[in-house]
Amino acid sequence: MKQALSAFILLFLGLNLQSSAQLNKSELIAASEAELRNSLLEFREYLSIPNNGKVPADIKLNLDWTKAALEKRGFKTKILTSNAVPHLFAQGKIDPKKKTILVYMQVDGQPVDASAWNQESPYIPELMEEINGSWEPINWNFVDGKIDSEWKIFARSASDSKGPTMTFLSALDILQKKRIDPSVNLKFILDFQEEFSSPELAKVVAKNKTLFEADGILIMDGTRHFSNLPNLAFGARGIATITLKIFGAKDDLHSGQYGNFAPNPVFSASRLLAAMKDETGKVLIPGFYDGVEFTEDDLKAMAAVPESMQEILAELGIADAEKVGNSYQEAMQFPSLNVRGMHAAWVGKEVRTIIPSEVLIEIDMRTVKETPAERQVELVRQFISDQGYHFVGKEPTDEERNKYSKLISLDYRIGSEPFRAEMESDFGRWLEKGMRIVFGENYIKTRLTGGSQPMAPFINILGIPAVSVRIPNPDNSIHAPNENIRVGNYLEGIQTCLGILSQSFN
Repeated sequence: MKQALSAFILLFLGLNLQSSAQLNKSELIAASEAELRNSLLEFREYLSIPNNGKVPADIKLNLDWTKAALEKRGFKTKILTSNAVPHLFAQGKIDPKKKTILVYMQVDGQPVDASAWNQESPYIPELMEEINGSWEPINWNFVDGKIDSEWKIFARSASDSKGPTMTFLSALDILQKKRIDPSVNLKFILDFQEEFSSPELAKVVAKNKTLFEADGILIMDGTRHFSNLPNLAFGARGIATITLKIFGAKDDLHSGQYGNFAPNPVFSASRLLAAMKDETGKVLIPGFYDGVEFTEDDLKAMAAVPESMQEILAELGIADAEKVGNSYQEAMQFPSLNVRGMHAAWVGKEVRTIIPSEVLIEIDMRTVKETPAERQVELVRQFISDQGYHFVGKEPTDEERNKYSKLISLDYRIGSEPFRAEMESDFGRWLEKGMRIVFGENYIKTRLTGGSQPMAPFINILGIPAVSVRIPNPDNSIHAPNENIRVGNYLEGIQTCLGILSQSFN
C-alpha cells in the first residue's frame, strides 16, 4: 500500500513539474514539426466550410466547428448573441496566480467569385507547389512525407484568418500532449462578421464586461510585413466607407443624339475625384491629416523595420510610391482615401453608345487615432459642397434637377475604430519573450498596420491593450481570388504561439 501511495505521489509531482515546464527552442521546433501533418489536415477540414458572414447557414456551420474544436481542447464555451448575430466565447481553467489573455479570432471571410479562382472551388482547399513560375496542385497525401515549407494552401480564409486560428489551436494540442499548461489563463472570442466591421461586437463586450476581463488581447489576425519576418503589430487603422452617386440626365441617353448636349456625369466624377488628391498621392481635402504627429521614439521604431523601397515597388509592380510619409511604415501612420470601386453604364461585351445617367463611386478611408471617422466623413462632405455640388436623397426630385447642375448623394458607414498599444509595456515584453525564444532577434515590431481590426470595443470598454501576431505571408492575396498561406509561415505560426504560451508573464 505504501509503495502504491509513493508511486502515486511521484507521478503527481512529476505531472505538476511537467505542467510548469517550458519548452526550449529545439524542443519547440521538433514538436511543431511533428504536429504539422495533423494540423494541416484539420486545417483542410476547417477551410472546407464556406464562411460568408452574411449567410446565416455559413455562420452556423463555422460556429459548430469552432465550438467543437475548443471544447475538444478542454475549453468551456458560451454563445453570445446580439441582434441575431452569434459570437463564440470560450474559457479555460483560471489560475488566480496567472495573468489572463483574451485571444481574438476571426472566422468569416470575404465573399467569393468562384469563377475567378484557379481551382474548382475556394472551399475545396488545394495544396500547391510552384513549378516554372506557376502554382500547380499536388496530392494532399504528400503531407505524409517530407513537407516542403514553400508549398502553399489555396482557399478562402487560408490567411485571413482561419490559418492563424489553426496555428494557435495546434500549439495548444502540442502543450496538451506534453502535459504542459499554458503560462497564462486563456479566454477566446470568435468573431463571425469581422469582414463587415463586426457590427454587434461592441454591444456584446459592453454586456459581458466581467466575462472578458483580461490583462491583454492577443489578435490572431493580419498579414506580415513585406519582409515576411515574424511580426508583432501594436495597432491598426480604422475604416469608414462612403458611397457617392453623381447624377446626369433622368435616363441613359444615346450618345449620337445627345453627345455635345447632355453632360456626362463620368466627367463630373473624374474632376471631383481628381480634385481630392494631387499627383503625388497627397489628399487635398482641407484638414484631412490634421493632428498626425510623430515623436522621436515613433520615428525610431518605424526606422527599425527593415524594408527596401525598391523591393516593395518591384513586388507591387509599380514605378513610384505615393508621397504620403517618407517610407512605407510612415505611410501607414496617416489616414488614407481610396476609390475602391466605380460603376457607370456597361463595358466589354455589353458596351453600348450611351451617355450614362449616373455614376456610382465607392470610397474607403482608413483612419488613425488623431483623425476620427466622423470628422473625416464631414471633411469629405464639406469638400464636395465646396466644389458646387447639391446633396440630394436617394434620387433627385424634378425640382432639384431643374435648379442644380451638380447633383450628388452621399451615404456613409463607420466601421472599426483605430487603436494603438504601447510598444514598451509588460504585455509587449511578454510577447517579445515568446518571439525571441523561437526567432532570436530576427523578428520585427510595427507601430501600426494599414488594415483594420475591431479591437476598439475591448480597448475602450475594458481598458486593456491589444497586439496582433502576424503569421501569413505578404503575398497571400487576402480578400482576392487565390488567397493562400505558405506552409513555412503556417509552421512558424505554430512555433510563435508555442513560444508565447510557454513564457511566463509576470
